[in-house]
Amino acid sequence: MKQMEKVILNNKLECPVIGIGTFMLSPAEAENSVREALKMGYSLIDTANAYVNERACGRGMQGSGIRREEIFLSTKIWPSEYENENAVDETLKRLGVDYVDLLYIHQPAGNWLAGYRQLEKAYREGKAKSIGISNFEGRYIEELQTKWEVAPQFIQVEAHPYFTQQELRETLDRYGIRLMSWYPLGHGDKSLLEEPVFAELGKKYGKTPVQIILRWHTQMGFVVIPGSKNISHIKDNLDILDFRLTEGEMSEIAKLDKGERYYHRTDEQLAGFAAWRPEFEKE
Repeated sequence: MKQMEKVILNNKLECPVIGIGTFMLSPAEAENSVREALKMGYSLIDTANAYVNERACGRGMQGSGIRREEIFLSTKIWPSEYENENAVDETLKRLGVDYVDLLYIHQPAGNWLAGYRQLEKAYREGKAKSIGISNFEGRYIEELQTKWEVAPQFIQVEAHPYFTQQELRETLDRYGIRLMSWYPLGHGDKSLLEEPVFAELGKKYGKTPVQIILRWHTQMGFVVIPGSKNISHIKDNLDILDFRLTEGEMSEIAKLDKGERYYHRTDEQLAGFAAWRPEFEKE
């Protein structure tokens, strides 16, 4: 296997360019996917309070035999936890770790500034090696810029060749904030995967359209975290580090950008996020 590529964050921490996501995975699936992914060479794991599988991810890490310091562990605090002063410690306890490598606030809902202050405190105390914001676009990141004491290292947002977050990236570049992609393959929309350019490039490099798209993400400077419970898919997703798309090929893919997202969030949904409480796994 090719050596893992990494990006350098604005606080000099290094993060792998590809990891395993655990959104929509049951605890049993998350434990299995995390354990097997780590064994095959992944080192970035992404979870969240809201996925209700943090304990399972912790078990998967322990079962992998990989040392904690070799794993880049990312999780997210949910809005209903922003004002819980024990939220960070409770999250670490569920994961079975003393620190996380990346700690996000998950949505710009509820008292999100209180949530961000919790991240900054965790960062200063060494409980989070880096911090991030998830789904903070437009007016939310504009407001946060005026209030943060520690700039985030990461933002996690929807990104794919149909929606490259061009406008947001101008702000990110100003602060050296890295983008972590969700819906990296178009959220099950076959039209993205079936774009002729990906079939052509797949033929050239001996890769699938999925692998071409994941490689595009890493060459855009994004970190990508495709989730799967299928072990062969997890293995294939990692097999993208032995080739590079040319500048011309990246330019061809750039022509697909429609500036259109799949996920449209409403203010009503944000209010619902603030009210909903995850039912965490029992010990």
